Amino acid sequence: MKRPDARLERLLATLAILIISLISLANVVVRYLTGGSFAFTEEFSVFLLVVLTFAGASVALRHHRHIRIGLLERALPAAPRRVLILFQGACGLTVLGLITWFGARMTWQEVQWGSLSPGLGLPQWWYLAWLPLLSALMMLRQVQQTWDRLRGRLEDDA
Repeated sequence: MKRPDARLERLLATLAILIISLISLANVVVRYLTGGSFAFTEEFSVFLLVVLTFAGASVALRHHRHIRIGLLERALPAAPRRVLILFQGACGLTVLGLITWFGARMTWQEVQWGSLSPGLGLPQWWYLAWLPLLSALMMLRQVQQTWDRLRGRLEDDA
């Protein structure tokens, strides 16, 4: 059986952790050699950690690997289990929909206000735009996962 994939999110997570590692290493070397440090590393690292978190959560969601308690689900007969799976999917979509909605609103407000980041003076929305984009992508993964579980493609490995 072919395993579900989330290539885009895996690529984003890999790039984020790679860039975080490189700029952190460069910052340590520069600090050791010169006594100073790069100003941009903290701001970029925090941004990339958010990307890494959402991309990793999306991959885990697609592969049905989030922390969960499956005792009730495994104990139920087929019909009530399907209802529970649909309920779980609807709850996930609701939470992710709220994150997407409010993240998009917050990003749009930052565009309107022209806010700049405190460290580098870049437009704040450059950082915030990833929140609604990645949470919307997680909504897609939630739908895919729920569909696969309803069709019996993803088992709850106890």
